[in-house]
Order: sequence, then structure tokens, then C-alpha cells
Amino acid sequence: MFDPTLLKTFLAVSTTLNFTRAGEQLGLSQPTVSQHVSKLERAAGRLLISRDTRDVRLTDNGDAMVGFARTILAAHDEASAYFTGSAMRGRLRFGSADDLALTQLPQILRDFRQLYPQINLELTVNQSGVLSRRLASGQLDLVFVKQEPGASDGRVVRRERLVWVAHKSLTLATGAPVPMIAYQAPSISRTAAITALESAGRTWRITCNTREVNGVIAAARAGIGIAVFPQTMVPPDLIDVTTLFDLPSLGELEFALLANPASSREPVDALISAILGRPGSVSAARPA
Repeated sequence: MFDPTLLKTFLAVSTTLNFTRAGEQLGLSQPTVSQHVSKLERAAGRLLISRDTRDVRLTDNGDAMVGFARTILAAHDEASAYFTGSAMRGRLRFGSADDLALTQLPQILRDFRQLYPQINLELTVNQSGVLSRRLASGQLDLVFVKQEPGASDGRVVRRERLVWVAHKSLTLATGAPVPMIAYQAPSISRTAAITALESAGRTWRITCNTREVNGVIAAARAGIGIAVFPQTMVPPDLIDVTTLFDLPSLGELEFALLANPASSREPVDALISAILGRPGSVSAARPA
């Protein structure tokens, strides 16, 4: 009954309250916009827009049509995505390290679900070590984890330098033990921090043990201690204190995709391609 093209034009007019600007948004002439609105009004059998020489405004029926139009167009887009997307089916059990799940990953997964609507994607968020063990036991098909450089035969997405991070209010007296905020063991960043400090002859103490990145961030913001983050994942309200407190270099880590060889390859390879296609990934990576 209601042509999506007419509904899109109507929504543009309802937003701009100007036929000319609506046409500019849609790449249509002003007369075409007027024709679309008139056709929609005939289809609805109601006046939707009141216009005269001075202003354009929605009628009560026009206000109602805005809600219906948005609902209809959303359903239209969902149906279009479903039937034009890949016919690939199946279940994909995917695990991600918790801090990686706070970056580009949500958008990647949204795009993936739209492209492959018939794949049942199951997401698990946890620490890298836990995910790797679940992958090895066959409970997951693909994991996106942090690891030491060259630690596995997985597909490397990118490499990053680790840095010491704290709130700007934190102070550290010369010779005082370094107050560390750390994931519970086993943890790559925890191991890297302790190894670097002990190699440099610095004393340290754990001021906060946590299982998730939100706990690390909250403790750092509270000024409880110093945490370790990949360089590009430092929250904007925290600062790199490596030089400020003369802390030792922490080296690098890898973000890698590890696949279960017993899992169905088609959905696994599709998600690997989606993640590797994002900016910042390593294009010349090892085969999974």
C-alpha cells in the first residue's frame, strides 16, 4: 500500500519541513518531492502535510505517518538484508578478550550479522587464557585474543606496544613499590609488568586484582594504582606514565585470531575476513 520510495521522501520533508532541502538530501527535484508526497497522501487518503507560501508543517495524520513510515522502512531494510545476504547457515561460537570487545568489535559483529543473517552467532567475552582453553576443548570455534608475539599459528590481526597507564592524580615517590592494577593470573599484561619490573630491579605490589577490563579501568580512574594497556586502547581520561615514573619498557603483544580446526570452515573464514578487513589489521598474516 505504501511505496518505500514515497515514505523516504515524506520522512525527509518531515525532518526538514522544506521541500527544496528534502530534495537536496535525496537527490530529487522539488517538483518530484511534491509528487511523492501527493502520491502518499492519496494512498493514505489523508492530508499529511499542510503547506502554504510561508511554512510547511505536519498535520496530526502526518505525525502518525512518521512513526508508521519509520517502522515500515525498518522492516523493509531488514527483509532486504535477509534475502539479499549470504545464504550461509550454521552456528558460530566466537570468543573475544574483554578489552577487544570494547573497541571496533561491536561494529564488526553488527556488520557480520547483517551480511550473514542465517548464521547463529554466539559471543563469549572473557580473558584470553580462558578463551584459548575453551577453544582447545572444542567449546568455541574462533577466538580473538591477546598473546605474546609469535605465540601461536593463529592469524595475527595487529601488534601493539604495551604502556603503563594511570590517572593524572596518581603520585609515586622515588623508590616506592610500584602499585599495580592487574588481571588475575594467568594474564599476559600481568606477566609482562612483573617481568619488566623485576628485570629493572623495581619493587612492586598488587593494589587491585580483577577479572575484567572494566575493573582495571575503574581502579585506575580511582587512583588506586598503575595498569598496563595496549597503546591504542588507553581510555581518554588516563595517561601514559612510563616516562613520568621512569618505568621499564613492556614490549609488544599481538591480537590474534585462533580457529578450531574441527569447526566448519565457511562461517569461521567469513568472520576472520570481516575482522581482518578493518583498518589497523595486519594484511600479511600467517594462515589460521
